[in-house]
Amino acid sequence: MSHWPYPRIVAHRGGGKLAPENTLAAIDLGIARGFKMFECDAKLSHDSEIFLLHDDTLERTSNAWGVAGEMNWDVLNKVDAGSWFGKAFAGEPLALLSDVAERCRQQNVMVNIEIKPTTGVETRTGTEVALAAQQLWAGMATPLLSSFSVEALAAAQLAAPELPRGLLLDEWDDNWQELTSRLGCVSIHLNHQLLDEARVTALKNAGLRILVYTVNHPERARTLMQWGVDCICTDNLEQIGPGFGA
Repeated sequence: MSHWPYPRIVAHRGGGKLAPENTLAAIDLGIARGFKMFECDAKLSHDSEIFLLHDDTLERTSNAWGVAGEMNWDVLNKVDAGSWFGKAFAGEPLALLSDVAERCRQQNVMVNIEIKPTTGVETRTGTEVALAAQQLWAGMATPLLSSFSVEALAAAQLAAPELPRGLLLDEWDDNWQELTSRLGCVSIHLNHQLLDEARVTALKNAGLRILVYTVNHPERARTLMQWGVDCICTDNLEQIGPGFGA
């Protein structure tokens, strides 16, 4: 990807550690702190509404329990996704991807949508998220899609080939070049602990942009930038802000 419009610093799950993850409240907090791009996780409800949630299940980040992807949106829409984080966020609902697109349009910010399929619906999730992103972000800065799921990324590639894609890896895979090439990826998104300067150089020489997660120590962020990493995804919004490293 010769043209890379995305900023150097990305707010992880909207508001990092300052707000309940993957909510509009988190996104609003990141925007209020000057961030121009945030990352969020998108999955399907049983009736194919696209909403934000990291885990397959609701327990960790809400007052509900069970596999979210097995529930219809009218049930999920009643979930409290804020109280677990703090009283100030009580009653914060799960966010729809369409709500996220509206925030991007209103505030002129960008997004990395991680396709986070419920186990077993990888292909359908990749297809539907990509098609929705294509439609919802029409006329705006193009969203960057990513996923750990090769199946979901392949489906996104078929559904909306013009949307940029990044392969997510939490463990190093010596087959990264074949995978990113086959999936038409413009970027590779890596656990920052996997990287040294030689690996950064190899990835860059292959023509890939590099996004790293989740970098919360300023010194590590500076080192990664010096090596040539393109995007730092952080939970530490206070110390690694939008102007970091400028």
